[in-house]
Amino acid sequence: MKVLFIGGTGTISSACTRLALEQGVELYLFNRGQTSTDLPAGAHLIQGDINNRDEAEALLKGHTFDTVVDWIAFGVEQVERDIELFSGRTGQYVFISSASAYQKPVAHYRIDEGTPLANPFWEYSRKKIACEDRLMREYRDNGFPITIVRPSHTYSPSRLPTAIGGGPNVIARLRAGKKLIVHGDGESLWVMTHNTDFAKAFNGLFAHPKAIGHAYQITSDEVLTWNQIYAILGTAAGAEPQLVHIPSDFINHHDPATGAGLLGDKACSVVFDNSKIKELVPGYTATVSFSQGAKECVAWLDADPQRAQIDKEKEAMMDRVITAYEKAWA
Repeated sequence: MKVLFIGGTGTISSACTRLALEQGVELYLFNRGQTSTDLPAGAHLIQGDINNRDEAEALLKGHTFDTVVDWIAFGVEQVERDIELFSGRTGQYVFISSASAYQKPVAHYRIDEGTPLANPFWEYSRKKIACEDRLMREYRDNGFPITIVRPSHTYSPSRLPTAIGGGPNVIARLRAGKKLIVHGDGESLWVMTHNTDFAKAFNGLFAHPKAIGHAYQITSDEVLTWNQIYAILGTAAGAEPQLVHIPSDFINHHDPATGAGLLGDKACSVVFDNSKIKELVPGYTATVSFSQGAKECVAWLDADPQRAQIDKEKEAMMDRVITAYEKAWA
């Protein structure tokens, strides 16, 4: 099987890259900034700028693929480019969308692929919806062989998952006994998915004829509250979390960039029904618990002091929001 990844070294895609190579896939990575020392053993590098049409056409000349996956398309102009580049060049085009595209506010906590797509709170999600709409139209009108995949909150050992503030900041605050923001009352339901679990389901879609024209969500089946998530992070870090519960609307007022991702995604209780992907990829089960994954994340941070560098802007944002909230209660 010959597969092309546009990108392929990110939080989610890196696990899919490793697994594909283990599975014997003939894997090509189209990547502008990658060097040969970063190239996974066994992968083929196509080094260039996918946004430079002439350069991309020249680099892809003579290539056809069973599957093309664009990991870094975030706007309609990028999928338009891909339609032009890969029509007639691939048997399957996989677009990485987002589970945040699902209807907000949620009409029902249980989410499946039939849940409507609508998100007035987060521009990122609206752009993903627009991409899905454009690709589905191309499939219907011209037979472009699309498959859409909607990940939710997927993490890796090097990308610790949090709702607010970023991984290194959260672990540092935990260990320093500083207060941590948890949106709402912390009892909304959420799902964390380890990237190696995601890869097991995702790679099963490659060149699958029944996947053409369909959308699939891929997540873990482990459902946790945000209070439980922070308790697990505290256990992994060896510290007791000092939590401050702050309404998402209040956070959004003081920091709209963070608030958009809360109101448009993480503040909502969601449970994902993975029946559709399991039907196509028999035996798919997410096996990495968040407790295990959190320990991996903390161990990765602790292995090199350079990895635990604090984002000063995020640190200041958390302190600013906490101070404003406590003053409002005074």
